[in-house]
This record gives sequence, C-alpha cells and structure tokens, in this order.
Amino acid sequence: MSTLKNYKKKENALYARLSARLGSAFRSFGESLRKIRKAGKQKLTIMFIPHTEKKIFNLQISFFALGGIVFALALVILSSVFFTVRFTDTARRLQNSSQDLKTSQADLDAIRDQTSHLMTAAKRFEAALTGTFARIGAKPATPDDATQQGDLASFFETGETGSGSVREIGDIKKVTDYLENSVDPLNELGSLIANQSAVLTEIPNIWPVKAGIGHISMYFGQNENPFTGQWYIHKGVDISTYRTGDPIVATADGKVAYVGYDASYGNNVIIQHSHGFYTRYGHMQSFKVYKGQKVAQGQVIGYLGATGLVTGPHVHYEVHLGTSLIDPLKFLNIRATAAVQPTDGSPAGKQ
Repeated sequence: MSTLKNYKKKENALYARLSARLGSAFRSFGESLRKIRKAGKQKLTIMFIPHTEKKIFNLQISFFALGGIVFALALVILSSVFFTVRFTDTARRLQNSSQDLKTSQADLDAIRDQTSHLMTAAKRFEAALTGTFARIGAKPATPDDATQQGDLASFFETGETGSGSVREIGDIKKVTDYLENSVDPLNELGSLIANQSAVLTEIPNIWPVKAGIGHISMYFGQNENPFTGQWYIHKGVDISTYRTGDPIVATADGKVAYVGYDASYGNNVIIQHSHGFYTRYGHMQSFKVYKGQKVAQGQVIGYLGATGLVTGPHVHYEVHLGTSLIDPLKFLNIRATAAVQPTDGSPAGKQ
C-alpha cells in the first residue's frame, strides 16, 4: 500500500509540474499575442506637405493595415508577373502555330501542284497505254469495265467534287486505283512482247555482219553476172565491207546444218531455223562453228572473206523458207545509223 501511495504522489507531482509548464507556455503565447496586437494597433502617421500654403494632409494608418496593403501589393505584383509570363508563352505558341500553319499551307500547295503534274502524266500514260494496246490489236475496255477498273478515260471526264485537299486526295486515290488495275494488263503486255521477242529471234531478221557494218553490193533477183556478163537470178544479197575478217553472225536462233567448202560459195555455212527457215552464209574466210552446233541470234559463226567464185571480199547471204528462196531484205532489220552507204550510190538496204 505504501508503494502505491508513493506512486500516486509522484504521478500527482508530475501532473502538477506539467500543468504548470503548460500554463506558463499559454501565458507566454497569450502575452506575445497581446504584444503583437498592441504593436499592430499602433498607428503610423504619413504627412503630405504641399509646397504651397495649403493645409497639410495627415494620413494615419495602423501597422496591421499597412501590412495588409503591402500583402495586397505583393499579391498584385506576383499576379502580374504570373500572367505576363503566361501571356508571353501563349504569344510564343501562337507565333509557332502561325509559322507551322504557313509551312503546312506551303506543303499543301506543293501537294496540289504535284497532284496536277500527276494528273497530266497520268493522261499521257493513259494515251500511250491505249495506243500500245491498239497497235497490238488488244480489245479496248468497255465503259462499264473502265468504271469498274478505274480507267482514266472515265476519271478525266468526272466533274470535280469537293474542294481543297479533299479533292486532291480523291484524285490521287483514283489514279492509284487505275495504276493498280493496270498492273495485270501490263504484265500480259510484257508476256506478249516477251513471246514475240522469242519468235523474232527464231526468224532471220538482223544484219548478218556484226555491228551492222557494210553495204549491199548486189541485191536479190535478176542481176548481171560479173563473170559472164549474162543476166541471171541472184539467190541472195552480197554484203561487202571492202575488207576480210569482219565477224559474220547468225541472223536467227538455229542449228548448224552444214559447214564446208563449195567451188561457187567457197567456205559457207547453212543454219536450220524454226518455222522452216534456212540461211546460207558464203565466201567466208574461216568458220567459228561446227555441224550440229546450236547457235543464237547475233552469235559469230565465221569471218568475212573472198573464197569461192568472187570478185572481192564479201558475204553472200541467202534465206530459204522450205523449198522457196526469199529476198533477205524482206526480213532484215537494218538500223540506218549502222549501215554504210555504198559507193555506187545505191541504197544500203531496205527494211
């Protein structure tokens, strides 16, 4: 019991000391507030003294009021600074947006110009493509097909719809659709041309002397024999370059059927081609092929010479179709810039 009483006494003493300290703190805080209130209520006199003899104007203001005025001024200044910064930032953003708008407008104008150029190019492309199909006898598209496939003929006749960039986007989309739908016809055209090119290499239709050099010294048909002076049928054409050793080429793909010497033709080569064609190359200086060899159009088969019955170096070139002789000029594809004009004034060749 005595221990409990001692504990109670100590607890009461602690509470008493704590209460005393809290009371002292509150009294000190209250005293400070009274001093502040008293100091704040003190008035400050501001005197306005005119230079004339007018009455002096006195303005009395408490420190509390002065503090409020200073706080209000500080608030106004801070607000002004804040809104000035905001206004400056907004103005800068507007300026940047204006510059971006000008750039976008310039880009849009450039797109419109390019769209106009695209339309012009597309018209030329459409005309060229139509002409190409017409030359090869392709069936032209019907109006319904043109509408469904995006043909430019219907597109160019369509009135303008919309305005601004929307119309340009529509134009570009229509041209894109047309070009996409042109892929298959162009592929077919390419295949057709490739097939025709393959056929052309099987028909003797190029100049038999490499690089297209030389001139025709005697044409196919009725001619005067230079040895007898009598008229006779010349079975081919004689092509001369005034020198020996110029390369002679196969005028079509084929297979070498004969390589040998003949008293009239001299060293000569016969090539068998597709579709019943045969070609002969006479008076050669030497050979570069052998019997049974497959040759390609333009491949060198020998060299121009003066063997056999000749008056000078040249190649005698014949074209046979089955058992019939054909004028080689009906097939020769001679480039005018490559052919050399003969000295006697006769034409260098015929297409």
